[in-house]
Amino acid sequence: MKKFVNDPANFVPEFMAGVIAANGDLLEAVPEFQLIKRKSVDASKVAIVQGSGSGHEPAHVMAVGPGMLTAACQGPVFAAPPVDACYETIKSVATDAGVLVLVNNYQGDRMAWDMASEMAEAEGIKVVQFHINDDVAVQDSLYTVGRRGVAGNFFVMKACGAAAEAGASLEEVVAVAEKVNANVRTMGVALTSCIPPAKGDVIFDIGDDEMEIGVGIHGEPGRERAKIQPADAIAKILFDAVADDLPFNSGDRVALMINGLGGTPPAELYVLYNKAAQLCADRGLTIARNYVGEYCTAIEMAGASLTLLKLDDELEKQLAAPAQTACRIF
Repeated sequence: MKKFVNDPANFVPEFMAGVIAANGDLLEAVPEFQLIKRKSVDASKVAIVQGSGSGHEPAHVMAVGPGMLTAACQGPVFAAPPVDACYETIKSVATDAGVLVLVNNYQGDRMAWDMASEMAEAEGIKVVQFHINDDVAVQDSLYTVGRRGVAGNFFVMKACGAAAEAGASLEEVVAVAEKVNANVRTMGVALTSCIPPAKGDVIFDIGDDEMEIGVGIHGEPGRERAKIQPADAIAKILFDAVADDLPFNSGDRVALMINGLGGTPPAELYVLYNKAAQLCADRGLTIARNYVGEYCTAIEMAGASLTLLKLDDELEKQLAAPAQTACRIF
């Protein structure tokens, strides 16, 4: 293992301390619960929180700020945050308008946030949970029952954050989450494995000439293990799986995202985007907004995912709304 790590046991607290050191004017931390929140919280607006395992940066603590999340907590790498951290995250930013908890559909995350939400409700805090499940690759995986929540999570955070910032009620913000989740689809592919610092070794083995089609962001198996193909062929595999699932139809306006999984150079992501844009045109889809970069990663895994979101006027406006976070790509 070659990483910029001191003590692997302190990896998550140290990177979170770095986020605060670089963004102290915007964010503050509660280190004992590995949570980061906005320095200023408007009590009249809906608060939006999220939290999951680390290793997916910039999700989730780097997506905290005006126009995005109000607070987020981190678990260890690829492991759900503990219940007390989830509870303290809700409690730390609870507002008169209520709290929306966005949960990527993984069993550990759901269990932790379920218990935390019950504890918060017992204290009189108005809390609603919403589960994100945009991954079309597999129905069930090593971590979840049902579809996984992956890079489409970004669009839920962004649209809900914009709605909350504009003063929408909790019920209205939940409706936005439902709309995005119903219209967003994602699938990924891995060319390599990755190494959690505490493990010190790869989490799965893959041949130099192989790729995992439909991989999960924790390295879960996907649809199949296959021989590596040219970039255009890979882009088409991902695009067809995503575009056929909703399905997306000629005349639709869409947001197209090519998301890096942590170890893919930007140039390679744009090679994939070039083909994906052509495939959108061939299907009659108009790309109204595009995103190329790292939004939901798997540490340093070489790979990428393709996400399509069907847009309407409301969603386009929400995606275009300003946001300020530790990660400037939002």
